[in-house]
Amino acid sequence: SEMPRCGSQIILCDLPIRFDTYVGCSHGCTYCFARKKQDINAIKPNESVATLERFINGKRSKETEWCDWNIPLHWGGMSDPFQPLEAHYKRSYDCLKVFAKTGYPFAFSTKGKIIATPEYLSVLKDCNAVSQVSMVSPRYDKLEPGAPTFDERMRFLPKLAENTKRLIIRISPYAVGLADEVCGHLQDYKDAGVFGIEVEAMKRTSKKPGLVKVGGDWCYPVEVLRKEFSQIREKAKEVGLAFYSGENRLRAMGDDSCCCGVTGVPGFKPNRANLNRLVFGKEIEYTSHMKQPGTGGTFDALTQKTLGSRFVRNESYETVMDISSRSKTHLIAMGLLAEDTE
Repeated sequence: SEMPRCGSQIILCDLPIRFDTYVGCSHGCTYCFARKKQDINAIKPNESVATLERFINGKRSKETEWCDWNIPLHWGGMSDPFQPLEAHYKRSYDCLKVFAKTGYPFAFSTKGKIIATPEYLSVLKDCNAVSQVSMVSPRYDKLEPGAPTFDERMRFLPKLAENTKRLIIRISPYAVGLADEVCGHLQDYKDAGVFGIEVEAMKRTSKKPGLVKVGGDWCYPVEVLRKEFSQIREKAKEVGLAFYSGENRLRAMGDDSCCCGVTGVPGFKPNRANLNRLVFGKEIEYTSHMKQPGTGGTFDALTQKTLGSRFVRNESYETVMDISSRSKTHLIAMGLLAEDTE
């Protein structure tokens, strides 16, 4: 792909434009959602320094035409930018240097330890970056055979905290029953320099006992999650960590509708024109650019079935988002509305 991508996440996410320096991932996590879309064992370099520079310089594709400001990129949407093969390809290192030179804001998600080596930290410290490390529990080590262990990740957290604007722990995918254990790690996170945590529950593609259908996924019932998320949130507040919910149905439990934890970092302006604002009882905030005809192209993939892409392509971002906000089917599919509400 020749540009950072923006897919169906546009409807809900405050940082919906993702950047991936690799396709595939050797961490081999058994629960990985990217497996649905690709063979994660076939790893190769993806987006390059040139595509990143074009985006930073204001070039936009049909998917990103709606965005006319320096929105923070989310690096590592479908593949870990700092997985072991990075040592060979150096694709992410080269992109880090571009980020350092330009000061362009970004958040990156990783489990990889190469980012915490002196070579990488010396560039990272000059970047406008929020770091996110995914880690749930040492019990997950066997589900993440190619990744550093939970304890290894714990050890490199202080280095990321010192060299980025903020460090967020992504407790994802969270499995029901782990609340006590997760709470037991929170003080350690705080001591390591972590700013906040984001919790998002495991989803399945096929039916399992005790799960409910939300859109195309099988998920834990919302009340079960609410109870455990509340326990984790309470403990997080007690130790002084911010709390964010990556769970659409419980987004409002978080400190902000942007669950990436970048809100309030100087120079980080997320997208406030999406439907999770409704959950917070907030206005959808459109920019004047989003009101221009032809900025709705990002909804192409999402609305082909419901609205027809020819219509979308000529419309403004505002028009399509507004229609989506009133479409019951859409809201139910995203877990923003319960199936049984009239």
